[in-house]
Amino acid sequence: MAKIASLAEAVSELVRDGDTVALEGFTHLIPFAAGHEIIRQGRRGLTLVRMTPDLIYDQMIGAGCASRLVFSWGGNPGVGSLHRMRDALATGWPAPLAIEEHSHAGMANRYVAGASGLPFAVLRGYAGTDLPLHTDTISSVECPFTGEKLAAVRAINPDVGIIHAQRADRAGNVQIWGIVGVQKEAVLASTRSLVTVEEVVDELEPVPGAVVLPHWVVDVVAEAPGGAAPSYADGYYDRDNAAYRAWDRISRDRAAFGEWLSSLRGEQAA
Repeated sequence: MAKIASLAEAVSELVRDGDTVALEGFTHLIPFAAGHEIIRQGRRGLTLVRMTPDLIYDQMIGAGCASRLVFSWGGNPGVGSLHRMRDALATGWPAPLAIEEHSHAGMANRYVAGASGLPFAVLRGYAGTDLPLHTDTISSVECPFTGEKLAAVRAINPDVGIIHAQRADRAGNVQIWGIVGVQKEAVLASTRSLVTVEEVVDELEPVPGAVVLPHWVVDVVAEAPGGAAPSYADGYYDRDNAAYRAWDRISRDRAAFGEWLSSLRGEQAA
């Protein structure tokens, strides 16, 4: 049975300085509340893994949580760049940031390999790019049946996998629906896992197309209503487009970002 705890307790228990942490969610169900709690608890030296780092990783990088980013695309969706990430890469503020870049397919296959207990995954990809020259987790193998040269990517097994979902029951079974990315694989590939949910219910009602993560693959469930905002949670609330636009202004300026960060940390004190 998965443990049900507060978000603060869950992050304190599961996320440690220097960990490799994956916060996954595609378009919606992005675990903003969990990322904000990591910021409040002052974690440092994290390797942040995410297929599409957007606002939450920009915020964590700006707060000094990260020393490395493993990703396949980064930006403020529909708006522009991640300015805290760009500042860290260009100037080392507030801390130097190393990057490891992959394709979407490469990242997805790394998660699948990690979830499957395999050391690497094989795909047709990276041909015509120079990523293999700069990324030591990309290599190649020869197919033993056809002799074809294929790309190989090392499995990824985060110390902690964190996702947001719609519901969990009191035993810790998690129900997620809508656009599903690699949330399931991120949980299964990770040594420890945290799922924040909109609500904990007595019984999970069937939803067409839903994925259910059984309680024995989840370590901790934390109830966090609105925990994906400003992204959306299908069936609960819509995307806050204005927040994404506002972040562009906030993130461009260190002073404005500092005010935002002080406000976030002040929420904890309040």
